[in-house]
Amino acid sequence: MSDNNNQEIERLKKQISQQEKLASLGLLSAGIAHEIQNPLNFVINFSKLSCKLLQDMEDVLNELDNNLPEDADEELREIMNDLKCNMSKIEENGNRASSIIRGILLYSRGKDDETIPTDLCRLTKEYVWLSYHAVRANNKSFNVTIEEEYDETLGMVKVIPQDFSRAVLNLMNNACYAVFSKSKTAMNTPYTPTIKVSLKKEYDNVRLVIEDNGCGISKEVKEKLYTPFFTTKPLGEGTGLGLSITKSIIEQKHNGTIEMESEPNEFTRFIITIPIQL
Repeated sequence: MSDNNNQEIERLKKQISQQEKLASLGLLSAGIAHEIQNPLNFVINFSKLSCKLLQDMEDVLNELDNNLPEDADEELREIMNDLKCNMSKIEENGNRASSIIRGILLYSRGKDDETIPTDLCRLTKEYVWLSYHAVRANNKSFNVTIEEEYDETLGMVKVIPQDFSRAVLNLMNNACYAVFSKSKTAMNTPYTPTIKVSLKKEYDNVRLVIEDNGCGISKEVKEKLYTPFFTTKPLGEGTGLGLSITKSIIEQKHNGTIEMESEPNEFTRFIITIPIQL
């Protein structure tokens, strides 16, 4: 057996080992998400209750009419308005966190191949930003401009949400990696890392486009792009399964298509099209 074959076997062994670790991490994440959901519900419910109490306080102030000095009355109302805004933000972000947790739980224990009517715009947006924040958590210097365009008239679309979100996450992770890699080599030239996300209805299909202005993909890499375990990333930064899994999710599970367009050092554009199930 040649040295090249031995090296390839060793590389695959390391990647399989990494996949096993990721599988264990997935189970742990599901458990953590489940535990977080309860205290998060308390935060959301108490923010709603606090808003109700503030409204009651405002009613009491109104009943007092002009019995309070004008300055005191104005200051109290300003404080109450600030508190209402704070409570509203707590509830809004609490609901967003709760939605992400529900997505994690659905992802970890959702029924295989079960299509569910889904707000695709909301789901896509959530996982676009989940990817961004995940990359930021590991690389504090990372930053990118994300331009989004969603067809708000799209309505509910039947997809396998835990799988579709995984496809979005995989493509976004690759886009983030591409622009981050280019930014590290473009120190002396003007460069604004940018990712464009577009989700629209086209006839009887949904069309998702994720485009980055990163380092692009060479002709040699294009030929191996969807091959399982193929990766251009250093060991520990990718398993080489992301695009292979994404292709399977789109083509086999959603009867759709996935296309890629790229120019080295210019851009990479992934175009996903899936039929709308009636």
